[in-house]
Amino acid sequence: MADDFKDPFDAIVDAPFDSALSERYLVYALSTITARSLPDLRDGLKPVHRRLLWAMRQLKLDPNGAFKKSARVVGDVIGKYHPHGDASVYDAMVRLAQDFALRYPLVEGQGNFGNIDGDNAAAYRYTEARLTATAIRLMAGLDEGTVDFLPTYNGEEQEPEIFPGLFPNLLANGASGIAVGMATNIPSHNVAEIVDATLLLIDNPHAEHAQLMEVFHGPDFPTGGVVVDSPTAISAAYETGRGSIRVRGRFSTGRAEDGTWEGSGIERLGSGQWQLVISEIPYMVQKGKLIEQIAALIGDKKLPILEDVRDESDEHIRIVLVPKSRNVDPELLKESLYRLTDLETRFGLNLNVLDSQRTPGVLGLKLLLQEWVVSQIDIMLRRTQHRLDKIAARLELLEGYIIAYLNLDRIIEIIRTEDEPKPVMMAEFGLTDRQAEAILNMRLRSLRKLEEMELRREHDALLAEQDDLNKLLESPARQRTRLKRELAALRKEYGPETALGRRRTTIAEAAPTREFSMDAMIEKEPVTVVLSARGWIRAAKGHLPLDTEFKFKEGDGPAWVLHAQTTDKLLVALDNGRFYTLGADKLPGARGFGEPIRTMVDIDPDAHIMALVVYRPKGQLLLAANTGRGFAAEMDELLAETRKGRGVVSTKPGVSLKIVREIAPKHDHVAVVGENRKLVIFALSEVPILAKGQGVTLQRYRDGGLSDAITLKLEDGLTWAMGGETGRTRVEKDLLPWKVARGAAGRLPPVGFPRDNTF
Repeated sequence: MADDFKDPFDAIVDAPFDSALSERYLVYALSTITARSLPDLRDGLKPVHRRLLWAMRQLKLDPNGAFKKSARVVGDVIGKYHPHGDASVYDAMVRLAQDFALRYPLVEGQGNFGNIDGDNAAAYRYTEARLTATAIRLMAGLDEGTVDFLPTYNGEEQEPEIFPGLFPNLLANGASGIAVGMATNIPSHNVAEIVDATLLLIDNPHAEHAQLMEVFHGPDFPTGGVVVDSPTAISAAYETGRGSIRVRGRFSTGRAEDGTWEGSGIERLGSGQWQLVISEIPYMVQKGKLIEQIAALIGDKKLPILEDVRDESDEHIRIVLVPKSRNVDPELLKESLYRLTDLETRFGLNLNVLDSQRTPGVLGLKLLLQEWVVSQIDIMLRRTQHRLDKIAARLELLEGYIIAYLNLDRIIEIIRTEDEPKPVMMAEFGLTDRQAEAILNMRLRSLRKLEEMELRREHDALLAEQDDLNKLLESPARQRTRLKRELAALRKEYGPETALGRRRTTIAEAAPTREFSMDAMIEKEPVTVVLSARGWIRAAKGHLPLDTEFKFKEGDGPAWVLHAQTTDKLLVALDNGRFYTLGADKLPGARGFGEPIRTMVDIDPDAHIMALVVYRPKGQLLLAANTGRGFAAEMDELLAETRKGRGVVSTKPGVSLKIVREIAPKHDHVAVVGENRKLVIFALSEVPILAKGQGVTLQRYRDGGLSDAITLKLEDGLTWAMGGETGRTRVEKDLLPWKVARGAAGRLPPVGFPRDNTF
């Protein structure tokens, strides 16, 4: 007894943790790659799909037979072939039945199998299923010795290694999966085009990839849509097996007699009104999610040219888009939706499959088709050899039967008189054991003259068939001819003129993307912008009087109040020479005190706001520092794309930006006044236009610095406000005494000029 006892600790192996972990992880990775996530090149199926279809075949769920509960199918699959979770198996089965997920469905469902809105299928106890004709075609030949059968996980059953049918399922239905360290993503394609490309390769094995792409045009998604990449880009993706394909939904208003969609999607309503209709959406995009995206854009005012979106779908998709007004450009609306929603998506092509040796690899189109042809010819040869073996076995029996008919009386006599007739018959007539056994098992009713004639006819027919099959085995040319004939029959069944075979996805290169700014999407409305002395900003709707009394926080007050449109950009200038850009449409409303401008842009805590200006395209600003140096700047050069703003006026300790004035188009001179109350006026042309820097000396000072600067039209004179609350202005027409060259010291201003030395 002591010898029989084994200490469990004796089984412990001392091994480095990293090597033990890597070995086990490698086993797991290889299992995931070869037995779960990647499809087989030969039948285009992963194990779970193959086991599902095999279980349904065993249940005799033929296209013309009765449906069975999905629970029965799932139970058989997880009990006999695929010991995994029932939910994952049912999900795989549901996908095989969805005509918006599979181009050529392999399962026909009865009940709720989900929809393109994104709703899930009903539980498997409610739904029923059976195989489609395509699935039967894919499994054709399983009983003809065409493939090897492997034991199931528990050794109680057997399952086929692959399905042998002549249906290019890998490309026809595509596949997607994520393994360990690799993934696959194959779109669906049109069977007729796959067959045409295969026939081209069979006739000319050296055909170039470009020749294949003349008949094989690209993806054919079950949900239709439009592939808008160039033929060159599509061809390059299929040549390497990797690439990206751009897919758009389709705008259309109806179907033609041949089933194709018509029109550009613009539906005229009368009185100049119109609406856009989406009839197809990109593959794998849920209709409900797409409509939510569009509705969110409307709600967030990110697409103000769109008024409403409605789902009017029945068995066909019909998403109606109502523009804000009839003047909206339909093409701009389409481009906006392509850019902002999943109405345009990218399908990442990755032709990563398991070849006939179960080795994963990314294959180009040509190599993939060549490998599939080789596998189909191998299946054809195995089917042929299997049939030859059957014929040989049948011929052996037929020859025995014919010998029996020729010697019928003697055979009967031996059977009646001999205790062991079998060895006597074998010795006397040269029969084999099988032949003698078959003769002894013959029924009396078959001993008629007509039966003998039928046996001879069958014998001759089998000999002729045997001769043909032997020639087929010996001749690669005959094999190619037979395969071409079978492919032609397949093409006829799935041809372009059939409902199932008609191409759904249009391959049409899109026009160059229209350049448009998202600012064009902003709805134009007047606003009054208020910026307080402490830097709180807000925008009131409408152009209110600039002297309106707005509420401010205690200790705060107005600094700038100006009129703008929501489509405008605002330039904020700081005394450190930096400029920031704000969108007028993004300013908070005027019901409260607004928000600190520092929450919108990154402003130096020690800097102070010097100006708030509405951006004008091609406009100019006069910028001047307290030292009397300055320059003119194009507003286009002052726009900042980020929160950090843009450094424009170079400053250093003691130097700060003091003046920001808009230069009117007709202004031709600059007036500058210093803190020393000296005034100079000189030509605007003497001021350089810079994008950044310190500029040039506008006025020279012995003491103090610049007080104010402004541009003007010389013949109109210099205007300033008179003191007090009269609101009157004073105009000085004769400015020759102060008109000097730029950089002069200047002289005292005209009588009555404001004492604060500002214009």
